[in-house]
Amino acid sequence: RMCDTQHLLHGHHHGPEFILDTPVLRAFIDDVKAAIAAGGTVEEAIERFRPAFADLMADQTWLPDEYMADAPESGMGGGIGQWALYRAQDGSLCFFSLVVPPGASTPIHDHRAWGLIGLYRGTQDEDVFALDDADRARLKSHNELETGDFFALIPPDDDIHRITTTSDVTSVSLHLLTNDTGCIWRHRYDAETGEAAPFRSGYVNAECPPDHAHAH
Repeated sequence: RMCDTQHLLHGHHHGPEFILDTPVLRAFIDDVKAAIAAGGTVEEAIERFRPAFADLMADQTWLPDEYMADAPESGMGGGIGQWALYRAQDGSLCFFSLVVPPGASTPIHDHRAWGLIGLYRGTQDEDVFALDDADRARLKSHNELETGDFFALIPPDDDIHRITTTSDVTSVSLHLLTNDTGCIWRHRYDAETGEAAPFRSGYVNAECPPDHAHAH
């Protein structure tokens, strides 16, 4: 699978790229951009920036508490929210923390991008889904995630999941994905029927560009 980001839905935005602007985060994003620019397959690019991601996952000092807080007002419900940390101006890369309070579950959702996801705080259950012949989401596997676990996301495999926090603290996962995940139209799936519906999660702390095309 070639490392081609051109097929992704890019929406240009005019806000700051670094919402959390620190030397640590700038160095990390530089590493990621260099890894992607080196070309090759998606898997090769991920292997190149995996060490930098692991370092960030292991360092409990760089992410301020405000980006790990529950988000009562967010569009995802249940206090779940996406805190934007970095968003490329052209929509080709984003880095955000996803907060899920104890006992809360995200909708079943897809991402439509490749990258890395890691659990920075707390513990989670992950239900992974696959589409059947009628494009309905069906449960495929179940993972129990501990603090420090991280994994590659390479669609279409394992791109659809639901996260439930199992710790008594709000879980915080870090998402490095090759689109502007909070602002693109993607899909959420009905837990009973598996039917898809259009879905845009938004960010707690960043505006999405105007919605010109409602992508199905």
